[in-house]
Amino acid sequence: MGRVEVRKATSTVRARYRACDGSFVESELDRLVVDEVLDGLPVREFRSYAGQRHYSGWFFSATMGRLLVYESLLELSRLQLADFDHDTVGILGQPFQLIGADGRRIRRHVPDILLSGRDGTVTVVDVKPAYLVEDEKVATIFEWTRLLCARRGWRFEVYTGAARYPLENIRFLLGYRRAELVRADLIHSVLDAVGPSSTLGEVERRLNGVAPAVIRPVILHLLWTHQLTTNLGVVLGSTSVLDADRRNRL
Repeated sequence: MGRVEVRKATSTVRARYRACDGSFVESELDRLVVDEVLDGLPVREFRSYAGQRHYSGWFFSATMGRLLVYESLLELSRLQLADFDHDTVGILGQPFQLIGADGRRIRRHVPDILLSGRDGTVTVVDVKPAYLVEDEKVATIFEWTRLLCARRGWRFEVYTGAARYPLENIRFLLGYRRAELVRADLIHSVLDAVGPSSTLGEVERRLNGVAPAVIRPVILHLLWTHQLTTNLGVVLGSTSVLDADRRNRL
């Protein structure tokens, strides 16, 4: 099937999603309100059973302040990256089902993740292991989805995984994202202690009146909130060089 034929077929596409009260809503894709989808529930729920091949579950998103569903560990890693992304303000797993003509056949497809950006951008993410992306059936459904997204002015992403770093560092910082678990009264002291080329260990030593075990969670929380930055492409530790972004102070 040529691309022109696919483009013509997209006019009949509908999107089915679940509102926050659990009811199902159907809309023409061109009229779909993204914020309503993001405020709702996953369009389908996973089931756990003996011998299942994928790990599914729920991930608490600090961005959304609630649990998000994932159907594989690969999906979980993409949700974790999105939750850390300061420019991402909306996240939902299994957001809607696309239903529409693709040539002579009717397709039904549930993308894995929907993201909205601070700048108004919308990204639809499909998650697949790299070895499956070239499969003809997978490639066809991804191309159909990409064309639908392009018509709405949305981005389409195929996520096959991320490099070990920064992913492992972000997973580690997840444990320090909750502000109520750190000493809020130390935040400004920590930020003031960060000078040019200061390492994490040096900042801890500069605040010598407070135990490192108390200071480090504050530093890690500030890295999560992007008030501090460092190179997360390498192992995070005492020698990590910190930079204070004073524009993002609490």
